[in-house]
Amino acid sequence: MPAERLRVDVEGRPLELSNLDKVLYPAAGFTKGEVIDYYTRISPVLLPHLRDRPVTRIRFPNGVDDKSFFEKNTPAATPDWVRVENLPAPGSTKGRETIDYVVADDLPTLVWLANLAALELHTPQWKVGEHPDMLVVDLDPGPPAGLAECCPVAVLMRDRLALDGIESYPKTSGKKGMQLCCPIAGTQSSDDVSDYAKRIAQELEKAHPKLIVSKMAKNLRPGKVFIDWSQNNAAKTTVAPYSLRAQSVPSVSTPLSWGEVEAGARGRRPAVRQFTAAEVLDRVEEYGDLLAPLLDGGPELPG
Repeated sequence: MPAERLRVDVEGRPLELSNLDKVLYPAAGFTKGEVIDYYTRISPVLLPHLRDRPVTRIRFPNGVDDKSFFEKNTPAATPDWVRVENLPAPGSTKGRETIDYVVADDLPTLVWLANLAALELHTPQWKVGEHPDMLVVDLDPGPPAGLAECCPVAVLMRDRLALDGIESYPKTSGKKGMQLCCPIAGTQSSDDVSDYAKRIAQELEKAHPKLIVSKMAKNLRPGKVFIDWSQNNAAKTTVAPYSLRAQSVPSVSTPLSWGEVEAGARGRRPAVRQFTAAEVLDRVEEYGDLLAPLLDGGPELPG
């Protein structure tokens, strides 16, 4: 029997949606139709963070409990109205010099990707044709450390960056960790940004060796928070704000307030935690886009 299909018009673009009742998050009973609904409703705050950035997708055609695959290149039958950019592919595992990337600048493209079960959306710290305009600090807790242990490290990192005039804005990863996003001038290379992040991570590790590790070796991480400065490499991507994650429930990479993070650092309740799609929609209704300052640019990093 052919899959049930629904023809829709999204901002003047024709789309054919399929299998809307297919459950993609079995433990939560969350369907593909609900994934599309979430991305449609969150699009006013999500799209500005995707604009002009090539998007790497992680697709789960049969749900989060089944196989997935990364997709950087444009898939077969990509509509001709989808923005495609042919860009260098540093670090390509298939040896390609360039890749035709999708750029999700508008709601029709976002709905099209959601219909392909592209649950996770990841972007680089740079826009097409430009230097990085964002520095990302990835806080990765080594078990038994978790999100609670990320909070004091986030505050330490925020305060250290502030000494250099760098503002930082926290979000959950949607999984076990946290990220700090910092708007910068966009005038320095990825290597410069990565080198700066590494230097600050090493400095904090030296000052707080029982709490922080800056080295990649996994055997050093248990019970500590790894500050992954390498996320600023030009070939790497970070999960986009408001992107779904492939967990048992439809968790989201969620912007946080510093008040929440500071309370978490003091062990106060309600502690910082991972939030679901429904909760994030409510948070946006209440707080707006806590990461909106990322869109306004920032200063150069010190040499």
